[in-house]
Amino acid sequence: MQKTTMIPKDVRRQAFRAYMKSNWQMYLMLLIPVAFVFIFKYAAYPGLRIAFMNYKPAKGYAGSAWVGIENFQKIFKDKDFIRALKNSLAFNFLDLIIGFPIPVILALLLNELRFPRYKKVSQTVLYLPHFLSWVIIASVALNLFKPETGLVNILLRDMGAIDKGIPFLTEKWHWAVTYLLIGVWQNMGWGSIIYLAAITGISPDLYEAATIDGAGRWRKIWNVTLPSIRGTMVTLLIMNLGRVMGSNFERLDSFGNVQVKDFQYQLAIYIYEKGLSGGNFSRATAVGLFQSLVGLILVLVADRVTKALGEDGLL
Repeated sequence: MQKTTMIPKDVRRQAFRAYMKSNWQMYLMLLIPVAFVFIFKYAAYPGLRIAFMNYKPAKGYAGSAWVGIENFQKIFKDKDFIRALKNSLAFNFLDLIIGFPIPVILALLLNELRFPRYKKVSQTVLYLPHFLSWVIIASVALNLFKPETGLVNILLRDMGAIDKGIPFLTEKWHWAVTYLLIGVWQNMGWGSIIYLAAITGISPDLYEAATIDGAGRWRKIWNVTLPSIRGTMVTLLIMNLGRVMGSNFERLDSFGNVQVKDFQYQLAIYIYEKGLSGGNFSRATAVGLFQSLVGLILVLVADRVTKALGEDGLL
């Protein structure tokens, strides 16, 4: 039997000090995001009890009445909540179906570029929309897609493609398509970063073996690249499924108007109008807790299904 050599504590302590001396800057930088998570995520957990109370800010937790599941019963009977829930599910699933494959395709295309400078410029241009706020994106989109004076409609009329301006953002069905496509455009560059990182980790030997076997570029993508990043794709798909109950208030409010209220009215708008703006914090918390629980269930179910299909899953 081979004996294991125990390293003396003094040696381990010196090695730890030397390591921290050369890497303390990284841990110092890590403190900021860790503190952010603890303060805005974990520290907020005690506040979830508001969902089971008739919470009044002036009375605080101690003075507010405990009502159990009454808040949940009220929101499930509210027709506006049902409408907001249906819209959120529909648009989030469409976002997932349309938006999930686009970053994969974009990462594959960027990986095939052979000119380093062009590749870097393309990556930068595609990533930039992720760092723009929805207010800026919406203001630009509103000017581009105006029915009469928008640049897009003017170009389409000049080319003879249309006779009358298309109401991209002022008619609910056109708004739905435009809203979804702008969301895909805003997120596709950032989403492709993870896939590019996974692609760079693929062994070059696999591509060399495929070349020897006579595989072309498309065959290498199909038989080498995609199978190698399948685990990453599954992990991100599971994580995205956990967000199908969510909604982005800034995005919805920036693109909202009276003409598209039927589709724009989603859970984030419901929480603001029926909860926060009216001071009904208990209802807002109840809806938020419901969203989180359903998202957690979807993640767990998706993880179990992927494991049953032979994948590693997320958990």
